Amino acid sequence: MTSNIRACTAVAACVTTACLLHVVAWAQGRAQGAATPDHKEELSETYRGSKARDVEYQKIAPFKVMDDLFYVGPGFVSAWMIPTSDGLIMIDTGQEPYVDTEIANIAKVGFDAKNVKYILLTHGHLDHFGGANRIKALSGAKVALSAIDCDAMAKGAAARTPRPGDEPPVCDMRLKEGDTIKLGNTSIKVYITPGHTAGSTTYEFTTHENGKGYKTVVMGGPGGQPNLQAAQQFYETAMRLNKFLDVQVAANIHSWLNGFHYPNGGLLERRDRLAMRKPGEPNPFIDNASWRQWVKIAQDGAAKSLAEEKAKSGAKTN
Repeated sequence: MTSNIRACTAVAACVTTACLLHVVAWAQGRAQGAATPDHKEELSETYRGSKARDVEYQKIAPFKVMDDLFYVGPGFVSAWMIPTSDGLIMIDTGQEPYVDTEIANIAKVGFDAKNVKYILLTHGHLDHFGGANRIKALSGAKVALSAIDCDAMAKGAAARTPRPGDEPPVCDMRLKEGDTIKLGNTSIKVYITPGHTAGSTTYEFTTHENGKGYKTVVMGGPGGQPNLQAAQQFYETAMRLNKFLDVQVAANIHSWLNGFHYPNGGLLERRDRLAMRKPGEPNPFIDNASWRQWVKIAQDGAAKSLAEEKAKSGAKTN
């Protein structure tokens, strides 16, 4: 009952479709947990569950994942920072009221948000793009996202009156499959991976620890939406992940993935294990085995969701 009341309160507070969709996904995840009477929120889960509306709780300290990959966002939604030899790249920017915290977090790990050169967005939902305008105004950074989600952001703003701070940024770069973004000594490859949105964008690059490189991915939309078109898109995206089975570092876009939970700990569990790591022990973020497990979880879930949506619409299932 408490979870239902919390979900209803969150729905009432939503002012965007994106917000509503995230609340629905969260409620679905909570319902799955509620099926087990002794379910207890994991640490990462609290940030998208019981503490989702607790602003001060969300203001976590930044932390280093790799020598050239830092987490600078709030607790519930990721903001990644990649330092290069020629400035900074951010992947997603969170939303208000957390942008000041993100800017301060960048300073806490030894960098200056004025040196952000690119803001790469994973998709056109407010919790991922909401801070882009302020960081762009501070730094002059170029904002990049798939063309289809650039259009979706603009269309969504035209259909409503965004609250101050929620205005979508203008895209300086409209990304397409196969593009490469280069800054200094860093190259980031672009993939369009629809399902969560029609233009969800995934970024692949190399991060390093002690001079050794590791294949790293920020997947733009690790879950679909409750309609046939999106379910079909995400199924195809999930099947495509068979070509990404060698990923070593998964830089997830939320500390806790609601739809298809990431195995063996969310971002904050791994952060804590990293902080307690002894010399010679592995970095808990360098974890190909968990990535492979998650790919299987996502593929099975995508197939199930697609079959359900086809059944609802009367479409044939293969």
